[in-house]
Amino acid sequence: MFPGSWLADLSSSAVALVLFLLVCCFVRRDHKRRALANIPPGPTPWPVVGNFGSYFIPSFIRNRFGRESGSVGDMKTTMGILKQLAEQHGDVYSLFVGNQLLVVLNGFDAVRDALSNHPEVFSDRPDIPAVTILTKRKGIVFAPYGPIWRRQRKFCHTTLRNFGLGKLSLEPCILQGLATIKTELLRLNEESRGAGVDLAPMISNGVSNVICSLVLGQRFHHEDPEFRTLLGLMARGLEICVNSPAILINIFPLLYRLPFGVFKELRQVEGDITVFLKRIIEKHQETLDPGNPRDLTDMYLVEMLDRQTAGEVDSSFTEDYLFYIIGDLFIAGTDTTTNSILWILLYMVLHPDIQERVQAEIDDVVGRHRVPSLSDKGSLPFTEATIMEVQRLTAVVPLGIPHMASETTEFRGYTIPKGTVIVPNLWSVHRDPTLWDNPDTFNPSRFLDDQGKLLRKECFIPFGIGRRVCMGEQLAKMELFLTITSLLQAFRFTVPEETAAPSLTGRFGLTLAPCPYTVCVSTRG
Repeated sequence: MFPGSWLADLSSSAVALVLFLLVCCFVRRDHKRRALANIPPGPTPWPVVGNFGSYFIPSFIRNRFGRESGSVGDMKTTMGILKQLAEQHGDVYSLFVGNQLLVVLNGFDAVRDALSNHPEVFSDRPDIPAVTILTKRKGIVFAPYGPIWRRQRKFCHTTLRNFGLGKLSLEPCILQGLATIKTELLRLNEESRGAGVDLAPMISNGVSNVICSLVLGQRFHHEDPEFRTLLGLMARGLEICVNSPAILINIFPLLYRLPFGVFKELRQVEGDITVFLKRIIEKHQETLDPGNPRDLTDMYLVEMLDRQTAGEVDSSFTEDYLFYIIGDLFIAGTDTTTNSILWILLYMVLHPDIQERVQAEIDDVVGRHRVPSLSDKGSLPFTEATIMEVQRLTAVVPLGIPHMASETTEFRGYTIPKGTVIVPNLWSVHRDPTLWDNPDTFNPSRFLDDQGKLLRKECFIPFGIGRRVCMGEQLAKMELFLTITSLLQAFRFTVPEETAAPSLTGRFGLTLAPCPYTVCVSTRG
């Protein structure tokens, strides 16, 4: 026997052995999965892959092989599948992704019951391999629930409030960015010669700069190459994690180390973002004046020094943790608010009668000679109702951020094992026909009473509910109100001539974003 042939036989035998062991492992895990008792009902999972193959196909596979029957092609299809499963199995049902049990909560009662009435059990975060690799289970958004998370979140929330979160003192910062956006809109619209303007880059820059002011104490010019590179890296990183073969890292974590393709690109994106943020932290350390902190980063560094001086050996306040908090605030704070604004403007383009009614209210209350202020909010109920109605219909984070059961518990007559991923279907809450008349219809008046005053509804939860409710809720509300009122006061937005109306079908990423669209912008006389 020749050496080469011998090596080939040995290699084949090794591969066969590995495959045999993998099959044994999967079969064992499959038996274990089937042995779970009294879990919520759900569709029968396939061996090994669970319900992953039968209901949900990643977009990178769809795009390569075409949109086949049963694949999740868009927001409507995905939510339609989840709605159908709820109709078959009830408001609390089970799905499996591989061997991992997911429990999907549908409707306001089930979501509120789990996240508000049982917060100690359902406030944890699952250990998702791709997320864990990138965040090291630190920061605010994806960190495990517990005393460390509570201390970090409380510190960040208090500090952000001190720097203007939810207060009028932050308004000039937001309006400064809007002034730049309005100038750029006019310039780009003129250059487009009727083809329309893509609003996304400008809105993203403006929203990110508000975060920069609070967290880093500085603003970046919208054409600053480093700033634009950072935003591009963050957008690309999210795209890779959600809509590429890199999603397979969640099944086979070692794929992250592959030296080619999107796996290599993801490591490069992570490295470039790390260099940018670490450099900013270093500059803050070099110029820190403990008696005069400029932003959240300074306040965090001061907190670190104070705890070191007090002799706290195991303090969770570290430079490493600060790095992940800044990353959380940038990504979560930019993506969600940007897409909310883009959705609202898209609805205004597709519903010119509502756009005109909002503008008429702004004209009556604010006029044309001063920019809208947060102090006008209470006097613009229809405008506020319109913003809320778009948030209801689009649900920018339609399935929330996944929660996890931190212990085995009984919930609504079912056993929820420790480690179960809990998926709060916020889309189902906002489209529930028992809570909303004609829930698929765009109708801002549903948020107004008979006297035209704003109605606050308990089942309106675009920022989530419970202890993991979005920390940036107040900031997002400020930015949404000031951005929409300022832009609609100044401009009329329309679909470019001879262009099909933009689609209301969203695309999934970290959040639900509208498909790219362009608009024509004209100044109001």
